[in-house]
Amino acid sequence: MVDRTPFQSDSRRYDGGFISGARDKSAFTFTAPVNQTIPVLIAAPHGGRTYPEAVIAGMRDAGYSALRLEDRFVDTLASETARLTGAALLVAKAPRAMLDLNRDRDDVDWGMVAGDRPISTRHSQANRRSRSGLGLIPRRLAGSGEIWKAPIDRAELDARIEGIHRPYHSCLGRELARIRDEWGAALLVDLHSMPPLKRRFGQETPAQFVLGDRFGASCSSAIMGRAIHYLDSRGTVVAHNRPYSGGFVLDHHGAPMRGIHAMQVEVCRSTYLDPAFEQPSANLPGMVNLLAGLVRELAGATTQLASKGDFPQAAE
Repeated sequence: MVDRTPFQSDSRRYDGGFISGARDKSAFTFTAPVNQTIPVLIAAPHGGRTYPEAVIAGMRDAGYSALRLEDRFVDTLASETARLTGAALLVAKAPRAMLDLNRDRDDVDWGMVAGDRPISTRHSQANRRSRSGLGLIPRRLAGSGEIWKAPIDRAELDARIEGIHRPYHSCLGRELARIRDEWGAALLVDLHSMPPLKRRFGQETPAQFVLGDRFGASCSSAIMGRAIHYLDSRGTVVAHNRPYSGGFVLDHHGAPMRGIHAMQVEVCRSTYLDPAFEQPSANLPGMVNLLAGLVRELAGATTQLASKGDFPQAAE
């Protein structure tokens, strides 16, 4: 369900999907310049903060859980970076507490769902995150336990999948294919934030950025190499794939052999939020400028790959 609405004469914008319990609210917003000048789409799947009243009421500690689950103000980072660079932009409005867009639809902990369930469920890689409490519908948080007061109904689970998950990923796949078809290659920058990492052995400073490419499966090494070099040259500490290599978004949309590259970018919350990780700090504009420089660098690398034609133009 996509409701297309006008934005600006030089931009395309549409609001898509719906949030169950707040059906007048869209699940995401997509925006792109009509004449897009770089082959990049920036997405923020965990930046949503539109909570229906029933969702807040169903949480044991809504304030704490929301703060822990959200990539707080990463939607602002994404929007401002897209504005400075001319990249396309996809921002979730539905909160991660309702449904995690970086999980497969099968990654459900059926123990938290009341009502009918599949006759058999896979106990495998497909639902390993749900068994840790952070599946399609997050169930528990380390250090605080269960998020919800009661199980959710199966009908509500289905409504969230149909209103949030399916239209978001349909939009993302369609727009990446559009960019690839226009430019010869496309790059998805899937933007997230992370709590401060612990210092690893031999490190003076923990990583401020973690770049994920599913260990090379979702993105060209040439693009990833440019990203690491750029961040290194700006004096930041960057890690590659550890501890975050990416999830469903990269698995589902990254297809380098078809000219679609996908990279997950995790930004440490201490670099742009206040000490409580609740509100933007004075460092947020500087982080936006750093990310804008990174996106421009990667746009150039993506364009170079397209000009070389190092991949077959297979149909989607």
